Amino acid sequence: MANLKEIRLRINSVSSTKQITSAMKMVSAAKLKKAQDIILQLRPYANKLHSILTNLTASLDPSSFGNELLAEREVNKVLIVSISSNRGLCGAFNSNISKQTQLLANEKYATQFAAGNVHFMTIGKKVYDLLRARQYTLLSSDNHIFENLTFDATASIAQDLMNMYKNQEYDEILLVYNHFKNAAVQELQVEQFLPIPIPENSNATQSTDYILEPGREAIVTELIPRTLKVQLFNALADSYTSEQGARMVAMHKATDNATEMIKQLKLTYNKARQASITKEILEVVSGAESLHA
Repeated sequence: MANLKEIRLRINSVSSTKQITSAMKMVSAAKLKKAQDIILQLRPYANKLHSILTNLTASLDPSSFGNELLAEREVNKVLIVSISSNRGLCGAFNSNISKQTQLLANEKYATQFAAGNVHFMTIGKKVYDLLRARQYTLLSSDNHIFENLTFDATASIAQDLMNMYKNQEYDEILLVYNHFKNAAVQELQVEQFLPIPIPENSNATQSTDYILEPGREAIVTELIPRTLKVQLFNALADSYTSEQGARMVAMHKATDNATEMIKQLKLTYNKARQASITKEILEVVSGAESLHA
């Protein structure tokens, strides 16, 4: 059994860790509330914008329309944009992104990956470190965007991705991120960013006869970049909110584990102290008996 000093030191160490995890839990809970308010207000707008674009493009012929962002090409070069966090201590939040990214490269795009035509863009330090350690081809990395997450900051990244697709640097661009469902649940999401998917069902057009000014094609041309920018911002906001939820839950579990460990250590300490006192009493009694013998 460990001596009393070692047990006391361990109790103090675990108590300090508990204070840290408890504080991190409260900080994440505060950040989660703010981020959740943003994502819940953003989602209806993003969904409606996507719905309008889907309805308008459903009746268009991409080949005759001539918009590069709608044109599908043979997939030879692929860019995977992986979104993670800059810090750890949030459970499997980051490792799931890394695993899904590798799964896409090694299975869905195995042929392109073997030819060296699958590249990666990372947003967040953790997935960057994980992919760099496995020597993946990293196009670029943005590790500071979450320090001040704004629409303008994400719009410039979305514009860069659109330019890459227009210039035929890539034939398909995907987003990999965690979708926020609730504080305890984050769902791994893989979205096709470009080309913009066009619904196969031609009946997806509006049932109402709208008068479109200046015209369907002009409206779609204006909506496409706006929708893509909102889509990327929504993915980043989703990921940031999911990160705070994952960290809050992880720190809550860590705090509970520390509480249980302290309880067990105190029990062990009391048993050791009782055994030490009992031993001292026996020594005193034995000494007294030897004097009277």
